[in-house]
Amino acid sequence: MAEDKEAYAHEQVKEIVDSPSAQAIHDAIYKEAESELERPTSNLFWSGLAAGLSMSLSMIVEGVLEAYLPEAEWTVLVSSFGYSMGFVIVILGKQQLFTENTLTPILPLLHDKTTEKFVNVMRLWGVVLFANLLGTLLVALAVAHTFAFDPHVLDTFAKLGHKAMEPGFGTVLLRGVFAGWLIALMVWLLPYAGTARVWIIILVTYVVAIGHFSHVIAGSMETFTIAAMGETTWGNVLLNYTLPALIGNILGGVVLVAAINHLQISSGKKEGSPTQ
Repeated sequence: MAEDKEAYAHEQVKEIVDSPSAQAIHDAIYKEAESELERPTSNLFWSGLAAGLSMSLSMIVEGVLEAYLPEAEWTVLVSSFGYSMGFVIVILGKQQLFTENTLTPILPLLHDKTTEKFVNVMRLWGVVLFANLLGTLLVALAVAHTFAFDPHVLDTFAKLGHKAMEPGFGTVLLRGVFAGWLIALMVWLLPYAGTARVWIIILVTYVVAIGHFSHVIAGSMETFTIAAMGETTWGNVLLNYTLPALIGNILGGVVLVAAINHLQISSGKKEGSPTQ
């Protein structure tokens, strides 16, 4: 019995020692960010386009699940798992997703506040955002103008798009803050997640789905689809969904995660205290 207690205590101590510090997580993301900022523009574009195409699966899988599930209050709790599909493919496939980049390249910028670094971050943001939206646009056009999906599935896609467009500009922006916050937190958790990576991605993005939080890429796939179907105008989609969701995602990722975690690290160094 004493030996069992001693072995258990040893395992507990080992787990604490092996648990990464905030500094270690920060350094891992920082190192990855420096590598991403060095990538050529063409490389970023094709990776971002691949991510946009992959993210279309969030709407497609969620919509297909909802179309074949019975109408009930609990249906959304099951169909929302489909929303995670695009994120799993993008993140495990190392494709460039804009909302991940509200954290990753911002850390080097916060450490090195130079014009050159700022311009490089804006280059990465601009290229990846454009490529992501282009990818979702291409799939939205294919969904709306081909016979790839049954009519009742297309009706469900339209329902998802109208649901995303339902709130006003301010509400979409606020929901975008929550989505940006959650996605950036997910990125912060991933470097040392090990075998739990897939579950972290699924659980965090599932919360985004059931909370109806506005994600600029996944949500644009939904809203681009109804615009391609002729059920709303492109101007309405861009001004009343894509723009406020983009602003909210940036605020949530940059302010609530990147800046605060940077301050956690930098203030600890200034005070000479160990990072927790």
